[in-house]
Amino acid sequence: MLDLIDRALREDLGDGDLTTAAVVPDGARARARIEQKAPGVPAGLRVAEKVFERVDPELRWHSHAQEGTWREGGLLAEVAGRAASILAAERVALNFLGRLSGVATITARYVEAVEGTGARVLDTRKTTPGLRAFEKEAVRAGGGVSHRSGLFDAILVKENHAALAGGVAEAARRAIAAAPAGVAVEVECATLAEVSAALEAGVPRLLLDNMSVEDLRGAVELADGRAELEASGGITLETIRAVAETGVDYISIGALTHSAPALDVSLLLDPLEPEA
Repeated sequence: MLDLIDRALREDLGDGDLTTAAVVPDGARARARIEQKAPGVPAGLRVAEKVFERVDPELRWHSHAQEGTWREGGLLAEVAGRAASILAAERVALNFLGRLSGVATITARYVEAVEGTGARVLDTRKTTPGLRAFEKEAVRAGGGVSHRSGLFDAILVKENHAALAGGVAEAARRAIAAAPAGVAVEVECATLAEVSAALEAGVPRLLLDNMSVEDLRGAVELADGRAELEASGGITLETIRAVAETGVDYISIGALTHSAPALDVSLLLDPLEPEA
């Protein structure tokens, strides 16, 4: 976390905050209020706190909200100390906080849409480069489930792998044979024929790509509990309920991380009297 925060601060601060140096009196102190200005789920408060800490360990942070809980808006946190330090950290902290809260908020909306069906909402690898760990944590704050972290911790045979291996059936057999102990194996299927082939090969989890609701129901019937099923591809808030009601176990949504609008947050500060 700290390395990423430090890179973000270097990107913003460079050789120093020219505006603050020119305008803000030396030794000025302030208290800043960070406000949530729209309904949503806060996430990234810990990251934002660390940004202020990296700029100035003497800044005092106090949270007023709990991550992962929907709220209509209001005070998220307060920061007090050197005004120049608060201003130096402000934009980077708010960028993280707004972005991650946006991910948590859209995730919460999808989770609410499938409530009662038993289906769980998954993230994907369609994350902002460098921010994957933060964004996946935000998905979890919104009530979603994190899928594999990367190419290194699970086997997911996609259509390009299958094409190179000679088809879904052969790719599935190779994946199961090569999987280290404890490593999950999942195979993407675009048709019910591919579902049957993957099930015959003994694949424990299938990714049902861009299937119609009717075909998803067919896949659930074919699997009959022999494999977990994950629906994916073009699913929106308007369509996810129908997908969930087919009986699939998971629904993966790339939009949780690649298209989440930032939650509107702001920082306003009030001058404090200099310390004696």
